[in-house]
Amino acid sequence: MPNNPIPSEQHRQQAEGLRQDAEQFRRRAEETRQERERVRETSELTRTAGEDLRTAAEDARTAADGARKAALDAVHATAETLQVTLDNMKVVEEMRRTLRDIRDTKNLGEN
Repeated sequence: MPNNPIPSEQHRQQAEGLRQDAEQFRRRAEETRQERERVRETSELTRTAGEDLRTAAEDARTAADGARKAALDAVHATAETLQVTLDNMKVVEEMRRTLRDIRDTKNLGEN
């Protein structure tokens, strides 16, 4: 069998078909790599969004705790104010009684 250094047409066609297959595989590999990169970027964005949401939720919880404490403080302050008002009303009422007693005593002394 002679060793022919010039490829036959059949070999050339096979080689061309293999090159085309290799190029197609290369393109598919590149598309897959790009898709994998898009998925990684999307995952990273989702992770970042999740962290942002967690931070926002924590901030909201802290704000709600602060608002709850402020509301309780306001309720306590209102209760204290009402108690002081009641105490003052009792003092005023006691002063009225005393003044009535003085007036009644004066009126009895004049008769």
